[in-house]
Amino acid sequence: MLKMMTFQGLPGQQPMPGALDFPGAPQKLPSTSEAESEASMSEASSEDLVPPLEAEVAPDRDEDEAVKKKKKKSKGLANVFSVFTKGRKKKGQPSSADTEGESESQAQLAGRLPTVEELKADLEQGRLEAAGPLLELERELRAAAAAGAASEEELVRRQSKVEALYALLRDQVLGLLRRPLEAAPERLRQALAVLAAQEREDRAAAPGPSGLAATRPRSWLQLWRRGVAQAAEERLGRPPPAGAEGRTEAERLFLHMGRTMKEDLEAVAARLKPLFPAEFGVVAAYAESYHKHFAAQLAAVAQFELCERDTYMLLVWVQNLYPNDVINSPKLAGELQGVRLGSLLPAKQIRLLEATFLSSEVTSVKELMARALELESQRWAQDVAPQRLDGHCHSELAIDIIQIISQGQAKAESITLELGTQIKHMLLVELAAVLRSYQRAFEDFLECCRQLRNYRANVMANINNCLSFRTYMEQKWQTPQDLLSPLLSPLNELKSRGFDALLQNLFADLKPLFKRFTRTRWAAPVQTLEEIISVVGERLPEFSELHDCFREELMEAVHLHLVKEYIIRLSKRRLVLKTAEQQQQLAGHILANAQLIQHFCTQIGSPAAWLHHALPTLAEIIRLQDPSAIKIEVATYATWYPDFSKGHLSAILAIKGNLSNSEVKGIRSILDIDTGAQAPSKSLFSLIKVG
Repeated sequence: MLKMMTFQGLPGQQPMPGALDFPGAPQKLPSTSEAESEASMSEASSEDLVPPLEAEVAPDRDEDEAVKKKKKKSKGLANVFSVFTKGRKKKGQPSSADTEGESESQAQLAGRLPTVEELKADLEQGRLEAAGPLLELERELRAAAAAGAASEEELVRRQSKVEALYALLRDQVLGLLRRPLEAAPERLRQALAVLAAQEREDRAAAPGPSGLAATRPRSWLQLWRRGVAQAAEERLGRPPPAGAEGRTEAERLFLHMGRTMKEDLEAVAARLKPLFPAEFGVVAAYAESYHKHFAAQLAAVAQFELCERDTYMLLVWVQNLYPNDVINSPKLAGELQGVRLGSLLPAKQIRLLEATFLSSEVTSVKELMARALELESQRWAQDVAPQRLDGHCHSELAIDIIQIISQGQAKAESITLELGTQIKHMLLVELAAVLRSYQRAFEDFLECCRQLRNYRANVMANINNCLSFRTYMEQKWQTPQDLLSPLLSPLNELKSRGFDALLQNLFADLKPLFKRFTRTRWAAPVQTLEEIISVVGERLPEFSELHDCFREELMEAVHLHLVKEYIIRLSKRRLVLKTAEQQQQLAGHILANAQLIQHFCTQIGSPAAWLHHALPTLAEIIRLQDPSAIKIEVATYATWYPDFSKGHLSAILAIKGNLSNSEVKGIRSILDIDTGAQAPSKSLFSLIKVG
């Protein structure tokens, strides 16, 4: 069986590349080219108004809506610009003094907004501090349009330049956010601050004044989320690492995507979440994107006709490994607590896959058990000696079948516990069927292979098997009694037939000895019984390779046989004693024999205490002379042995030749009274035929 795959520490896997470490240089988002930006600084055209990316994501706006913002004073704008530029010098980047014309310092000294050319130079140098002045430049443009302070041609020209600058800023910001783990933390904070400012401006923006094209909302946050989705697609879409021999292509794909998603989300939670504004929901954004692509990939795989192994692995990932080892892993459970990712596959499709899995798994278990039984039967017929384990005859059949059943259930439980419960009932049906087949195969062996040298050893090995089966069903599965009965019944029958086969020769040797209890031999029965016990004692080593519990049951069967055969000899109606003295003498012999049988059987390990009253009470019935006292003894006897019938009683009373017919009839009538005794769990008199 395929060994269970766990998400952590799977063998044969190469370390994944660094989380979110995308190949190649950052891809520049669609924007106006540098040449177009340069041209837009000097000449306005209608094509410059809305760069392609904004045109794609921004909703339509009416161009002639009312103006709601007032133009701000130049002094205030300069102050805003100084906040964005003061002290901003990054390692590895030129300072403001190194830029063309030293635009920032000049603008600060002049107490004015930087010019378009200055902002363009700053943005091309990657200075995100230019975002503040650019935003004020946009507001100033809107204020001018609202106040009618410029011609329509002038507004178009100025707006074209502003939008070209925004295209540069957008590429800088989203380029950093596309590879966030490669950016310096402070640099990343700057980009996030710009993105947050743009998002606030989008929410606060009123309809643009007449003469300006609608440019808000710019939806940069939406573009960032789209970039996250692209990152997820790139990361999960990489080919799985080579190696991992023995795994199918689907298994390698599931493992690759699961490990990648887990490692990337852990990196996002640990390294990006502290830097991102809480309202961005950075962990949720990445988790949702990865989940969406993972689900799409699995849905595509599920469309194909999968082999049994891939069906199982698909369910394991969807129902177990993904929700438990990825989403609810120690480092991610708290981060994703409020993120509703859902299942990787629709519930209906999962149910269909589960039905397919259950059907194929049950069929596989059935075939494997049948094959195990066939191989074991062949060993019996070929007279192969069973193994010896701890001094007992041992067969691997029970272990093989238990392992097959356990592995089938374990596979289902590795998907969900509910599926494990479903397959359990199905496997119980198959186990009951194979146990019936086992019983029939064993009975055929008993009939056909008696002359084989290892016959008795194989009989004991199969009886010992019953213990493994019974322990497994009662303890491991804790099966209810109504379901356990069909499973134990074939085993009990197999054990009983095995006992009969083992005891057959012994009982055959005892039969002529019991026949010595005749009319003439009852006067001195002790010698005969001692000879019987001696024969039994000599044969006991033959049963030493049974498990202790079965050896005890076998000794109980021997105990039952001795008591039963003794009662049969008493019930032959060949002994009639007419005097009380003769009856008391016979009762004494029976009581002495009963004590001898009880002592011997207790010594050899018989647990049959229920047989202790069988012979002494019959001796008491023979000894008593008062019919009323005999009735009391018979009534008590019937409560111990409910299968004691009037026929059995008549055979015993026939020994008492001094009873009248009416007295016999009166004593027999006591058995007509319902004593409330339950049907016996073990039989004694139902095994004795009289008449």
